[in-house]
Amino acid sequence: MNTTAQTSLSVVMPAYNEEATISTVLGKVLALEMVTELLVVDDGSHDRTAELVEACPDPRCRLIKQERNGGKTAAVARGIKEAKGDVIIIQDADLEYDPAEIPAVVDPIMLDQADVVYGSRFLVRRAARVLYYYHYLANKFLTCLSNVLTNHNMTDIETCYKAFRAPVIKAMPFTSSGFGMEVEITAMITSLPLRIFEVPISYYGRTYDEGKKIGMRDGLAAIWYILYYNLIVKRTRVGRTYRKAVQSGMQAASAGSDA
Repeated sequence: MNTTAQTSLSVVMPAYNEEATISTVLGKVLALEMVTELLVVDDGSHDRTAELVEACPDPRCRLIKQERNGGKTAAVARGIKEAKGDVIIIQDADLEYDPAEIPAVVDPIMLDQADVVYGSRFLVRRAARVLYYYHYLANKFLTCLSNVLTNHNMTDIETCYKAFRAPVIKAMPFTSSGFGMEVEITAMITSLPLRIFEVPISYYGRTYDEGKKIGMRDGLAAIWYILYYNLIVKRTRVGRTYRKAVQSGMQAASAGSDA
């Protein structure tokens, strides 16, 4: 596939009760000229999140409202479904991840070196806020368990920053819920001969008092999802259908770019 400077980039941003940070994050994302559209999926917020997004004057920014709170996976799936870019990246609506690093994350795809890129908080540390050690241990454990089952040497499957060629992520079935998408995506993409890269990123974590939402229940669910998607789903019709759809989509995209 010949990736050119005209490759379009969609940013999908799930948001739930993020009025304290949403305007700042929007500004940082839209400051990037390479971003062709920003899809903010308001996941049933009870605060002014949706109002602040609607007030954004940049025509690249579009608000998508979920009628009720369905969790991060549902919000991301909705945004990806409506995204039109050749490359799609996920960006949280808080300030834990710096949008200024989006170019570094998508660069391997833009240079036609990768099909999927994860921004790793552990590969080579840049700036990282010192916070919960138990979260660090949980993340390392989940990544290790996933690696054992996928035979891929990844360092951070739970990272927010995941970038994809559009056919790879648009075909994703998204049958998980809550924060399960991190595991589901990793399990499904590693079942294909895709070029998967990691790049180092900074991480400015939040405390629970500052609005962090993931908890122990999500960690336990992630263990189940890792086993379920790697040992069962990848071997079912869902897995086979996903792989065929990605292969077909990648071939079509390659043919279109070479034309």
